Amino acid sequence: MQKTLCIIKPDAVKKNVQGSIIQMILDNGFKISAMKLIQLSEEQAKKFYEVHKERPFYGELVNFMISGPVIPIALEKDNAVADWRKLIGATDPAEADAGTIRKLFANSKSENAVHGSDSEENGIIETNFFFKPEEFVK
Repeated sequence: MQKTLCIIKPDAVKKNVQGSIIQMILDNGFKISAMKLIQLSEEQAKKFYEVHKERPFYGELVNFMISGPVIPIALEKDNAVADWRKLIGATDPAEADAGTIRKLFANSKSENAVHGSDSEENGIIETNFFFKPEEFVK
C-alpha cells in the first residue's frame, strides 16, 4: 500500500466542504490512516513548503495556508499518489476535469481546496511531517 498526503486547505474548510471531500476520498477506495484538524503556524507552513522558497508565490502560499484551519489526512491505497492526483484534478480549477475535487470545490489556482503529494517518496515525507508514528491506524 502506498501513502500520500491530502491537506484540505483553508478555503475548502471555510466553505464547509470537507465532508464532501472526505466522502469522495472514501468512495474512491482510499483508506484514511490518520486525520486531524489543525491551525498551521507560520513556521510550520514555511517548513512544509520550503521546497518552494525561491518561487515568487511562496509568501502568498504560506499566508494562505495559515489563514484558517486545515485538515491533513494520510491516505493509503495501491497507486495512491497517482490516483489521488487524478481525483484532485489540475492545480487550476478552470483546467481540472469534471468531477474532480478542484473542479467542484476550488476557488482559483492559489485557493485550490486540497494538497496532494507529487511522488511516493514525498507522500511518506509529508505524512510523517503531520503525523507521529502512533497517530497512524493500521
